[in-house]
Amino acid sequence: MSRTYKISVLPGDGIGREVVPDAVRVLDAVKEKLHGIHTEIHQFDCGGEYYQLQNREWSIEAEEFTKNEADAILLGAIGALDATGNSVRLPDGNLAGYNIVIGLRMELDLYANVRPVRLFEGVWTPIKDKGPNDIDMTIIRENTEGLYAPTRGILKRGNISDVAIDTRIITRKGAERVIRYAYNLAKVGRGAPADGKKRVTCVDKSNLLAGCQLFRQIFNEIGQEYSDVERDYAYVDAWTQWCIRKPEQYDVVVAPNEFGDIITDLGAAIQGGLGVAPAGNIGQEHAVFEPVHGSAPKYYGLKTANPIATILAMGMMLDWLGQVHKDKNARRGGELVKESVAQVLREGKVRTSDLCVGPWNSIEPSSTDAVTEAIIQTINEQE
Repeated sequence: MSRTYKISVLPGDGIGREVVPDAVRVLDAVKEKLHGIHTEIHQFDCGGEYYQLQNREWSIEAEEFTKNEADAILLGAIGALDATGNSVRLPDGNLAGYNIVIGLRMELDLYANVRPVRLFEGVWTPIKDKGPNDIDMTIIRENTEGLYAPTRGILKRGNISDVAIDTRIITRKGAERVIRYAYNLAKVGRGAPADGKKRVTCVDKSNLLAGCQLFRQIFNEIGQEYSDVERDYAYVDAWTQWCIRKPEQYDVVVAPNEFGDIITDLGAAIQGGLGVAPAGNIGQEHAVFEPVHGSAPKYYGLKTANPIATILAMGMMLDWLGQVHKDKNARRGGELVKESVAQVLREGKVRTSDLCVGPWNSIEPSSTDAVTEAIIQTINEQE
């Protein structure tokens, strides 16, 4: 008997409350098509809007289920505005919802942020003379330490903020596991678009920073175990230009937390924007999947948000469940999601306004629901 996966669905704030339910609709279509995937959906309100009403970021039930029972987590965007148009914040100054987004990464030890950077056919890229055959990489970002570790503070003198300190933490354990994840991913992948070589590029600032020197040392140590995977190197500032000039050279990229955060936004730009950029936060036993984009609360209710990033994130979730539980049906479900999104984009007829650019600037923009319906219809038509 096949396993039933318990999924915690957290739409969050703003457009997250539109695109996450649409991703669940696509999941239902995949389940109906394949007849071998079983899920139990548990949806909870959370985030800044919830905090305004309840004075907490999510319910005790939501927190306990998500952390202790869920097999996987599908998270929308976090971030709300108050009546004055300012961001809703916690007493400590963090955005309301911080303890969900960052808290889950830390408490569930989701050490690898996985960002596929793939340009689909039918999507415009700002890079001249580059196309879908040139942009297909995965950026692996260390997700629990680096400059974002909560070892920071502000010193006040006379009630005036005078000194701010952020401490960057790079550990052998943290570096080893995310680097090994990157090598393992490259080993089973298709290689770089330019030459088909399985390659991992270490992006750091080891010409200056001690933490990056340790990160690169460990990169080389682990790389010796993977004779079939080429080692490549780039300083982060240089990589940003090479990513634009020769994206086809990159297969898998691994970076410390803060540098990975920056370069993945560059990745989103060259793959067509945040509307088509999914992400996974992966640990040994838990994982959170989400779109890269924010909550964009001013657009909530307009039904103009692109649901594709969230739908692709849901597909990543199925693929991860399939890998972890050796479930071929779940993995096929993940592939079906990608294939169906790719077909809708390739046909170029149904797309939200963010994708009506370049050769597609004359296309009449479609609504969030229309894009979702097109993907569901494509799923139903697949052989």
